This record gives sequence, structure tokens and C-alpha cells, in this order.
Amino acid sequence: MKTYSTDHLRNIALLGNSGSGKTTLAEAMLFNGGVIERRGTVEGRNTVSDYKPIEQENRNSIFSTVLYTEFRNKKINILDTPGLDDFSGGVISSLYAADTAMLVINVQNGVEVGTEIHFRHAERFQKPLIMVVNGLDHEKANFEKSVEMLHERFGNNVTLAQFPVNEGIGFNAVIDIISMKMLRYGKDGGKAELLDIPAEHKAKADELHAALIEKVAESDEELMELFFANDTLTEEEIGRGLREGLLKRGIFPVFFISSKGNIGVDRLLDFVAVSAPSPADMPGVKNSKGDVVKCDSAGIPSAFVFKTTLEEHIGEINYFRVMSGKITENFDAVNTSNGTRERLSQIFACAGRNRTRIPEIHAGDIGGFVKLKNTKTNHTLNAPGNDWTYEEMMFPAPKYRVAIKPLSESDEEKMGEALNKMHQEDPTILVEYSKELKQIITHGQGEYHLNILKWHLDNIYKIETQFLAPKIPYRETITKAAQADYRHKKQSGGAGQFGEVHMIIEPYEEGSEVKSMMKIAGKEIKLTNRDLEEIDLPWGGKLIYVNCIVGGSIDARFMPAILKGIMEKMEVGPLTGSYARDIRVYVYDGKMHPVDSNEISFRLAGRNAFSMAFKNAGPKILEPVYDVEIWVPSDRMGDVISDLQGRRGMVLGMSSDKGFEVIRARVPLAEMNKYSTALSSLTGGRAMYTMKFAEYTQVPGDVQDAVIKAYESEEEEE
Repeated sequence: MKTYSTDHLRNIALLGNSGSGKTTLAEAMLFNGGVIERRGTVEGRNTVSDYKPIEQENRNSIFSTVLYTEFRNKKINILDTPGLDDFSGGVISSLYAADTAMLVINVQNGVEVGTEIHFRHAERFQKPLIMVVNGLDHEKANFEKSVEMLHERFGNNVTLAQFPVNEGIGFNAVIDIISMKMLRYGKDGGKAELLDIPAEHKAKADELHAALIEKVAESDEELMELFFANDTLTEEEIGRGLREGLLKRGIFPVFFISSKGNIGVDRLLDFVAVSAPSPADMPGVKNSKGDVVKCDSAGIPSAFVFKTTLEEHIGEINYFRVMSGKITENFDAVNTSNGTRERLSQIFACAGRNRTRIPEIHAGDIGGFVKLKNTKTNHTLNAPGNDWTYEEMMFPAPKYRVAIKPLSESDEEKMGEALNKMHQEDPTILVEYSKELKQIITHGQGEYHLNILKWHLDNIYKIETQFLAPKIPYRETITKAAQADYRHKKQSGGAGQFGEVHMIIEPYEEGSEVKSMMKIAGKEIKLTNRDLEEIDLPWGGKLIYVNCIVGGSIDARFMPAILKGIMEKMEVGPLTGSYARDIRVYVYDGKMHPVDSNEISFRLAGRNAFSMAFKNAGPKILEPVYDVEIWVPSDRMGDVISDLQGRRGMVLGMSSDKGFEVIRARVPLAEMNKYSTALSSLTGGRAMYTMKFAEYTQVPGDVQDAVIKAYESEEEEE
């Protein structure tokens, strides 16, 4: 294929709810551009996109797919994204690489939760937006209702570029408001026949054309002056205004198509080729040095890897966007993200699993590298001598977690390697070994998301695994002061061990003062603060260690050993073995032996004294609580609130936003297991949610008893 200059490139991310027809639209785009000779179908499992076995099995986009077509001497790079929120990582990486978002709406369903989510993603990246209403050939197609919903949800920037004729089973034409022509299609769709607008549609076309011109004129002062002078604009001026309006996100043009029937797709491609911005039209990107890198082929060769995938028989493929300059085959680059060198020996233009080798690639274009040694997603590749990087993509926080283990212990290492590879392919999959929980915890965006991960482990990597309920990272603390003495004495021939520690512990609260006197069991104990150490605990909270030793009863050199012993017990709380936090410890007295005292003696004495005091200090379990925000249709709000209350959730507030109800609640993590599945079941898949850690709070007494009992039972089994 030919090499395209920056101004002849268009980069489009296809967004939309699952089932909106993005993959079928992509297939029609490739067909109309002559890249494929025959259109595949999702049902036939033979589309260029959705080519991976798991996608074909589920008949759903799970990964984003890099595609391209050629139309009107332009190369249009297409990034087909998953519609389900579980796979939002593919949406975010695609928007990073794209210049324009194309939001596909199923005419039967109108604006769905997924539509809203994808619109917000495009808004966050400030991408120009084209709206495409799909499925006009369906018997339940409702053009007027769809337009009404678009205006209601997305405002006055929604601007009709067309309207359909004969919507429903007989759909075969659209009135194009830009060119003021009727586009009529034959049985197999494809290329339209241009006709004059029939008389019965002329008044409506004129009305919408006038509205379009007025909206376009608002995007540019010069065009506004021309409009006032001539009371209209030429088609060329309209095209210019649409481009300006797109760039400023002041216009969201709406097109009407049937991707299945290949009706209206040629006009959509024509609009993209003529009016959608090229990479050169978009603002430059800041690098790590604060310099703006303009998308210019004459600039320093530089590329950003937005996606890494593993292909059978090939290995790793890195999909990249050229940020500036021109990259040729056998280019020696520096990976400035990790300081390694890479030879870019082969460059490919990619359409699903089909790859065409190209000798060079220009700024703004998207391509693929194979078999790079040290390059992954979010890495920057530069010409030697340029040490800056681009800002890494930020992915959403995980909402779902499971513990995972191989059925065979011999597969543990193999499973770890596989999980690491899958994280490279999908950065929203996070894996950690929790020393605290003694589990491998895998985090994702939902139950479906992690079930797909398990499918890959079982079927691709041939590792049999099981998912377990993840343990909850409880914390333990105290509710009152307590005192304890402990003497460690050991004599077994030769040098002995001796250390005695007297301490008081109390709950620590931010801003509370260190005591100079405490009354324990009717006895007043004077405390002289000689030294204080404030320790920010790795697991959250604080330990305040106060040295109140006077008179040399314990030598100063043994104080660190006592602290070490205390920390050992802080890591294994007495109730559930969880980390302890927010405690102030006063070491105020003790004894030592001139010969037998040593660091180990005082470490053990400190540890045991702390353990004894802790058990008498009203120990309590703390649990992690999350802020949860749920977007739900109004007719299902009652069911969702009832479910939250059954999960010990506290509803903090409710509001309405463009047809959806937004519920804000605070819910314990222990009650959020499989919530994505439950919410989908309650709402018919019409809701979404986010969750973010808020704080640790005390568990109710009955819950604490149940947690302790479960822990004791587990310890007995082990």
C-alpha cells in the first residue's frame, strides 16, 4: 500500500454500547474502501475485527482492534472498541491514539448506559465527535425518538447532517442536509445514487439545512459574517464550518445508516475523509519536559505504544502512533521509558490479523511493530538523543477482585508469567500477591472481565485454575487504654536472655496529645516523654512510639528492639491476623541484666507485652468501605437502593442526570463481591457503577463475631 502524509490521514475510534453495530460498521468501511472483497458478519464469526477465538465464541468485542481503510485518497485508521464497560481499557487506549470519536447508537435502544459512558470518555479526551444512528432498516427503527434522546442527553451541539427516508424494513435512502441531495441505495447498499430531494421531503430538508447553516456559522467568525451577508453558506463553506465545529466540539453531526445493509456508509466515509480533522489539525501533545510536540513529519521521529497484544505464531505486536517525524524500516530507536534500544526492523499497516508491510510511516499514522524486546504499552520510542517521554495512559480503578490459584502447585510460576502477559495486553487487569491475605488477588472491571481472563488461562495457556472468594483486608485497632508487663527470661547454659518491659497502649487519633499521666486499674502512672517516633504504617494508619524511660531502667540501645517486637505483632493482629493500626505505645519502665540482656530479649519482651495489652484494650475490627456511584434508569432505582441496603450500604445522596438516576452510597468491600453481576441482573444490563476506597470503619458487633469465628475456623483447618 502507499505511504500517506499527515494531512491525508484520519484516525477514528468507534465507540458505542455493546450491540450498537460497531464491528459490522467497521466491516462495511473496509469493504467500501476496497481493503476487503467480501463483508463478514459477527454471526458468521468471520469479521476482520473480533478475530480472536474468545471474541468469536462470545460474539462480542473484548479487545480493541486496529483497522484501516482507504477512501478518497485518504487512509482512515479505525479503532474498533469493545462496548461493554468491563473492557473500557480498550476504549481509553483507542481514544488516546485517535483524533475523532465516532459514537454509534442502536436506533432500537437509543441512548443506553454504554452510550453515555463512551460519550463521557470522548469528552474527557476532548475528541471531536461524530454520531451515527445505526440499524435504520430494523422494523422497530424510530428516527424521531432517537433524535429526541440525543438532544435530551447531549445538548444543542447535536446537529443533524441527514435524515432517513423509509425507515424500517424498507429503508433505502437518506436526505443529506449538507449537499441537499437524496442518497438512494440498491438492494446490496454500497454506492449511493444521487437524486434531487423529493417534494414531500423538501420543506423538512430546507428547515434542517437552515438550522445546520446557523450552527456552522457559530463555529467561525468569518463564516458568521458571510452568513449575515448572504443569508446562507456554500457547501464548501459548510464543510469548513463543520470541520471547525468538530474541532471545537461545538457540533456533533448525526448520520443515519444501516451497517448491516451497507446503506449510508459511503457518505459517512466521505464526510470523514473531507471534514474530520487530520492529525495535523489537532493540538500538539506535551512531553515530559513540558514541550509541545506538534504532529509534523518534519519533526523528530517519535512514537507512542498504545496497545500490546500477543498473537499465535508471531508473539508480541506493539501498536503505535507516530507522534512526530517519520519512521522508516530498520530505524534505531531508544525506548526512553526504560532506557533500552530497539531496532524497528519491520513496520506494518494493520487490519485485524492482516498485516501489510510498509517501508515508512509518517506523523499521525498508526501501525504495528513485531518482536520488540523491551517495549510495552505506554512506552515512548524516540530517535537517539531525545530522552523525553509522553504521559502514560491512565486506566480506571478496578471494580472487581478474585483470588486465583492453579489447581497444580507446579503451575504457579507458569501462571504468574501468563498473568503478567495478560496485564501487558490489558492494563486494566492488575495482579498482586497479598502477603497480608496470602492470596494472589486479580483485579478487573467486572466478573465478565475476569471470566475472560480465566478462559485464556485455561484454553490458551493450558493452566487449570480456580477462582476463590478474596479475603477482606481487615484492620485491627483498640478502643481503650490498657497496660501490660512482660519479662522474658531464658537460661540454658552459657549466656542467658533477660528483658523486662512495662508499657501502656491507647487508641491514637489525629491531633490527640501525648499523655503525661494515665490511670490504669486505679493506679496512676506518670509518663515522661523523652523521645517520640511517629511511624506511618505501610498498610495505613499510624503507630506512635513514646520512650518514657527514666533512670536508666532500660538502656537506650534496646529501645529499637522493643519497637521491632511491637511491629511484629502489629503485622498479625490477635483477632483475625490482620494488620493493626492507630495505636500509641508508651514504654515507661522495665528491667535489664548487666550480662544477659540483649536485643533479642527486649524484642521478645516488647512483642509479648504489646500482645497482652492489645487483648485487654477493647480490640475492634475495621473494614474497608468504598464510595460507590451508580448510574441507573429511574424505573430500576428502587430495586438498586433496596439491594444496597441489604449490603449494609449507606445511601449518601441521589440526583438526576440526563435521564439517569445517580445514586451515591458508601458500602463495605465485604458486601461488594460479584456486585457487577447483581447490578446487571437487577437492571437488565442498563446500569453502571464506579467504586473508590473511602476509609476504614468499625464493623458492627455481629459482623465482628462472624469474622472472628470464620478466621478461627480457617486457622483450625490449616
